[in-house]
Amino acid sequence: MNQTVSQKQYLSPGQRSWRRFKANRRGYVSLWLFGFLFLLTLFAEVLCNDRPLIVHYNHAFYFPVVKAYPETTFGGDFETEADYADSFVRNRITSGDNWVLDPLVPYSYNTINFASEHPNPAPPSAQNWLGTDDRGRDVLARLIYGFRISVWFAFALTVVGVLIGIATGAVQGYFSGKLDLFMQRAIEVWSSMPELYLLIIFASIFQPSIWLLIILLSLFGWMSLSDYVRAEFLRGRNLDYVRAARAMGLTDFAIMKRHLLPNSMTPVITFLPFRISGSILALTSLDFLGLGVPPSTPSLGELLSQGKENIDAWWLSLSTFIVLVGTLMLLIFIGEALREALDTRKN
Repeated sequence: MNQTVSQKQYLSPGQRSWRRFKANRRGYVSLWLFGFLFLLTLFAEVLCNDRPLIVHYNHAFYFPVVKAYPETTFGGDFETEADYADSFVRNRITSGDNWVLDPLVPYSYNTINFASEHPNPAPPSAQNWLGTDDRGRDVLARLIYGFRISVWFAFALTVVGVLIGIATGAVQGYFSGKLDLFMQRAIEVWSSMPELYLLIIFASIFQPSIWLLIILLSLFGWMSLSDYVRAEFLRGRNLDYVRAARAMGLTDFAIMKRHLLPNSMTPVITFLPFRISGSILALTSLDFLGLGVPPSTPSLGELLSQGKENIDAWWLSLSTFIVLVGTLMLLIFIGEALREALDTRKN
């Protein structure tokens, strides 16, 4: 009993927080589930592709998923890339001792199923498990690719916003005084800018892209986080350990980096899942309005827009709604578990 108590006493704050996080089963399972789904979508080209993974033809191995082969490689007449859905090419690579290993979903995000028996958008079938959109593209493939793009976009936007928010809030909170007053007034003016109108203006001037959206949204997404960091630095700048470090001759940057910043990361870490979910929702909303990524890019918002235009095609809205709501719920559960884990008042 005494040994167990002594082991608990020597746990570091990070280990105690991790134990509290694991004690929240809902958040812990949500973290593993979200990580598994994201890791799965990293291999989207292996899961969903109109090119075979491996082709064994005439005692030689080919890997179309990573290299484009002309049709002449498989006994065809054209020098263009082989169409593996074409009956002639398919018969050549599957005849005799030849064989082919196809992905789980034999469609990419931009593959049009010309062999569909129903008009587009086609309902779910053995060919397309979640149906097709209004252009004949597989919905499941576009959901997998769209989920990956949404998460990567959210990660990039969150990292940029966190870096800017931490830097701005740290400078305001540590130096305070006139600098803090001036920066606060500047932030208030900048936050009053109509963000949606600016997005509409820039979307009409520049070609839409993910990087353009990250830049534009990063200009506004850091302000809410900087307030929390500023408050933590204002609270800690006059504590005894900071005064001692200043008396020892440490520079302002060293004090901010070594002493104040580690003790100010609690609100930053706590709000990370909520910022990621907000970024995913922002991209989906912009794509739904036609202000997001280019039309050819797989997007959850674009599928929701198609569902609005095709009310009878229930599979478009339902499948996208399940993916979007499920992702946001997992991130919210992770955020709640992090908030409880970093609460030092809990044992």
